[in-house]
Amino acid sequence: MNQKDELEFDIEDILREFGSHPEPDPTPEPAAPVPEEEEEVTGDTIRLDKVREAVNAGQDADGTRPFTPVRIGEEEEEAPSPPVPESQEPVVEPFSEGWEPEYDDPIDDFSAPDPIPFRPQPRLRELREKLISGPERQYYALSEVGVGKLQAGIFLCLLVFLVSAGSTALHALGLVGTDRLRLLVFLQFFCLLLSGLLGCYRLMEGLADLFRLRFTGNTLLSCTFIACCVDGLLCLKDLRISTSAAFCLEMVLALWATYDRRSAQLGMTDTLRRATSLEGVSLAEDWSQGRPAYITTQGRVEDFMDGYQAPSAAQKVLDRYALAVLIASVAIGILGGARHGIGVGIQIWTAAMLMGLPAAAFLATPRPMAVLEKRLHKLGTALCGWEAVDRAKKSALFPLTDEDLFPQGCAKLTGVKFFGDRSADMVVAYATALVRQGGGPLKTLFGRLLESRGGRSFPIEELRTYDGGIGGMIGADPVLVGSLRFMQDMGVDMSEGIRVEQAVYCAIDGELCGVFAVTYQRSRSSAMGLRSLCSRRKLTPVVLCEDFLVDESVLGAKFKVDTRRMLFPQQKERQELLGREAPEDAQPIALVAKPGLAAKAQAVTGALALKGAAKAGAGIAIAGGVVGLLIMAALAWVGGVGYLTPVNILLYQLIWLVPGLLVTEWTRHI
Repeated sequence: MNQKDELEFDIEDILREFGSHPEPDPTPEPAAPVPEEEEEVTGDTIRLDKVREAVNAGQDADGTRPFTPVRIGEEEEEAPSPPVPESQEPVVEPFSEGWEPEYDDPIDDFSAPDPIPFRPQPRLRELREKLISGPERQYYALSEVGVGKLQAGIFLCLLVFLVSAGSTALHALGLVGTDRLRLLVFLQFFCLLLSGLLGCYRLMEGLADLFRLRFTGNTLLSCTFIACCVDGLLCLKDLRISTSAAFCLEMVLALWATYDRRSAQLGMTDTLRRATSLEGVSLAEDWSQGRPAYITTQGRVEDFMDGYQAPSAAQKVLDRYALAVLIASVAIGILGGARHGIGVGIQIWTAAMLMGLPAAAFLATPRPMAVLEKRLHKLGTALCGWEAVDRAKKSALFPLTDEDLFPQGCAKLTGVKFFGDRSADMVVAYATALVRQGGGPLKTLFGRLLESRGGRSFPIEELRTYDGGIGGMIGADPVLVGSLRFMQDMGVDMSEGIRVEQAVYCAIDGELCGVFAVTYQRSRSSAMGLRSLCSRRKLTPVVLCEDFLVDESVLGAKFKVDTRRMLFPQQKERQELLGREAPEDAQPIALVAKPGLAAKAQAVTGALALKGAAKAGAGIAIAGGVVGLLIMAALAWVGGVGYLTPVNILLYQLIWLVPGLLVTEWTRHI
């Protein structure tokens, strides 16, 4: 049979191949007469002559049933249904009327689950709130408001303060004649009103807090402005200099605080909107031996958005103290008015509010946050609000892994030397097999070395990990891989000429077979982060590196830090701590958008510095206010109105402003 005959087939072969044609009758049919001349058939040609013959004969192509052609426009008559015997039930075709499915096995009792309630309105409200409160939306909302108007307001208010303070100093030095005193008093009152106009946002916010049943520093500022206006009108009547300079100073610092707060929020939301991946730095209580630790967890944007606008604990204390200042100043004013007249009482009341809450109180919390945020923004880190900062603890652990200290690419293989009768490929393969059971940068180095030599990996039996090395059985050979100190402790013969401190040693059957010199390059992020951690006295770094070469000597030489303040657990404890999962109640402190130890470490040290700066700033403000209230109470009792000069009140504000500003700089160096 030639190739053309093999390519020749009919419709039955096609149907039989696709399983749609019944098996042919085993009885052979008489062969059809072969025509004398056949047309040449190619491999892509299908013969349809049999199909045509079957159609002409009134049958289907397979010959199973008669074929009745139906002309277009004519309907096919329904065939009469066969009679149904009386003793048999009528046969019901499936999917027809009256047909019911039959099951072989009965279905057990099935209780349908409760339907899931569909509440579109709460879900839409939740999605809308997430969209509105998202970091990107918040960033663009703050960007539309901007800080340009605030900067202009601060500059203008500072000019007003300088004019008011200068005129007050000129009067105190006796450089203003009596004929120009009334003009000077009008200038003081005008400066008071102009500063109130420039800071009307803070004044209106303070009054709005009263309707929210809250009393804040802005509320006390509004009350102080009202008292200064009343005292200014009396000054116009009595021709005396008012205390407008001290109030203008408070308004300048209040606007400065608003600028710092808005700038910090802009920076934090900008950091998160640019992030492609987030890691969280969370505080885990009772992480190791009852001590808390700052661990790395999965970051969520909700952790930041839920409380980044909440006030700090120090700010809450200042707000409560502001209410106490108002009550105490009113009492002092009533005392002075009862003893020396209403005019003196109003003057003492105004001075008591100005001295009861120094101007430095407005910068106690916003400025250190703004200073810290500028540094953290460069590292791709954002604190999760003041509530997270208040949760930070000074005495805690900070675990360090291989990736934290020596990221990928920081370890390099500088030299290899082989000893003994073992082949170099075997030594490399044995060493790689054990090193891969550890981790760290050595795992990548030896993996590349094995691939470059075309070696293969070996299974390990009786694997054991030690402090400074790994041991195991590869076939019948006991293999040890580790540091120089580990080899000496295991009794491996080490001559003087091959003792390299930073090297991986491989011993097979108690005999030294290979030395792999390794050098570590410190990264800038790791150096910054480790130094920042070691600068905190009660913050203890815990080294959990799987690389057996990373010990006290390596870290001390590379990073120039005091390793005595660091913990190096035993190998068994390291593995246990590394495998410990983050607890569910771990509270996030910050979100990190960039890799590196500096971002995580300075988030923690920055939060601790910020917490301390806020507490110290609030303490200085309260201390200055208490001293000022005591002074005013004494003057109200004895009637020393002559000491309540505008210059003395302004100097008192400036004196307490100096330590308040110095405290806000604590977060610049973390």
